[in-house]
Amino acid sequence: MNGAHDMGGVHGFGPVVPEVDEPYFHAGWERNVLGLVLALGVGGKWNIDMSRHARENRPPGEYLSLSYYEIWLAGLERLLEERGLPTRVLTAEEVPGVLARGGPANREPTRDARFAVGDAVRTLNLNPHGHTRLPRYARDKVGVVERVHGFHVFPDVNATGAGEDPQWLYLVRFTGTELWGPDGDPTSSVSIDAFEPYLEPA
Repeated sequence: MNGAHDMGGVHGFGPVVPEVDEPYFHAGWERNVLGLVLALGVGGKWNIDMSRHARENRPPGEYLSLSYYEIWLAGLERLLEERGLPTRVLTAEEVPGVLARGGPANREPTRDARFAVGDAVRTLNLNPHGHTRLPRYARDKVGVVERVHGFHVFPDVNATGAGEDPQWLYLVRFTGTELWGPDGDPTSSVSIDAFEPYLEPA
């Protein structure tokens, strides 16, 4: 294409003045941009020609106002946007706000909780092939519900991409001897967050 990048022999820009001992990068962020371009390019979502075209295919006023690595970053943002991927990196000032928002997993209940505070429950003896939040040491054990946390996205299903399948979540307390047997510290206890599908009445 005939773009602002194709400047060989074009009048009005003066001579090319090479920089003596020019460094690869004039600022640290330029190194980071190159790293991002190379790292994301490995994913195979575009090839080198698409990458070049994304840098070159922009209005002359925009192209000529950007430095070399600013153009590289602009090209990368375009490639990401075209493929529905995140297009920019958070600034240092934005990070605390994003972290404060977190990733809420609580949902509006669509049914009543099966258990209440004080109920004795037994965890199921599960050995799933996929993701679970029920620790192995707390399976097939009897505990007491200490708190009802609310209705939350169920990780075991959400991890498969099959939807959120929200479930009631409880804080369940187990004695040390229940978890570790007669050799466990009789004064110790462990409380875990357990989803309703992990539990049955004890």
